[in-house]
Amino acid sequence: MKELRPALEQRQQQGLYRKRLITQSAQGVHNFINGKHVLSFCSNDYLGLANHPEIKQAFIQAAEKYGVGSGSAHLVNGHSQLHHDCELQLAEFTGRDRALLFSTGYMANLAITSALMRRNDVIFQDKLNHASLIDAAKLSDAKFLRYQHNDLSQLEYLLDQQSDKNRRLIMADAVFSMDGDKAGAKKLSELSRQSNSWLMLDDAHGFGVLGKNGAGLCEELNLTQNDVPILMATLGKAVGVSGAFVAGSDELIETMIQSSRSYIYTTASPPATAAAILQSIEIIQQESWRREKLFELIDYFKQQAAQLDCELMPSDTAIQPIVIGDNHKTMDVALNLFEQGIHVTAIRPPTVPENTARLRITLSADHEKQDVDVMIKALAGILDAF
Repeated sequence: MKELRPALEQRQQQGLYRKRLITQSAQGVHNFINGKHVLSFCSNDYLGLANHPEIKQAFIQAAEKYGVGSGSAHLVNGHSQLHHDCELQLAEFTGRDRALLFSTGYMANLAITSALMRRNDVIFQDKLNHASLIDAAKLSDAKFLRYQHNDLSQLEYLLDQQSDKNRRLIMADAVFSMDGDKAGAKKLSELSRQSNSWLMLDDAHGFGVLGKNGAGLCEELNLTQNDVPILMATLGKAVGVSGAFVAGSDELIETMIQSSRSYIYTTASPPATAAAILQSIEIIQQESWRREKLFELIDYFKQQAAQLDCELMPSDTAIQPIVIGDNHKTMDVALNLFEQGIHVTAIRPPTVPENTARLRITLSADHEKQDVDVMIKALAGILDAF
């Protein structure tokens, strides 16, 4: 397959080539990667739960009883009592009628469009939505329209132009994964009601972190199931485990069980994973200090980073990007940081728009202010040298 080589070489020349690092330790702010001890600022483990002893113990105990595999799809014999209990807990936590577990957020988003959307229906999406949302729309039979980032006036115009269509679905990230800003969820809810459209929010980066109890952006804004009828969130970020869920009405969940191909035709996740999720949700509800500390660190980072000669994004979440612009320069800055024992990911197109390559800095409740100081000092020195 030598004909593939030119395209790979072109990616290298453009500064777009991706390489995997090998993590040789448990997830945490202090990692051992490629044989090197590093201070990490690139994990989505926002609450520091991925290596929590109680969550690990819940997994181990469940594995002793249920084994390490589910054996089959949920609709065959893979739906365990732990899966069922986990779905009940997630529904209660989010204030929805029911919830449905998936192995990944990607599969959950594909499931939504495959179950709900038909030919001649229309999907509307923010241009900065996650790739899984974009692919879910593209792989459906529906017409796909995109509006400029958080430009809800443009969305309103598009909704008006498509008023003669059948079903209409608005899909948006609750917290945008590469910018860290939030969707205008209240306005989205208003527009969905006015246009007789469904609204779906992907709260992958808000669930566990936002809201009084950590139930996400909907809780923070007091948006009910009637306001946001389709809620998706992942369980491998703030929750610290893996998988995802969709929550909503009984009719929504039953329709997905009957019609979502990425639910029907795949093996269920291990029951032990559901046990770990249950334990994590309990900790999230009980230990509010984790969210409080995280937001103190976010404020502290923004104060310190304001002194840097670089472009900060308007984010109040754990995702704090620093825009460099040039692909090669962004990679060089990230590599220099790694050499100094600090791991920050360089994000380049097509993940972000052209000329907006950036360092995607993420904070965790396991960080300390001293960790932020170390990173800011190293980054200031590298940026000054460049």
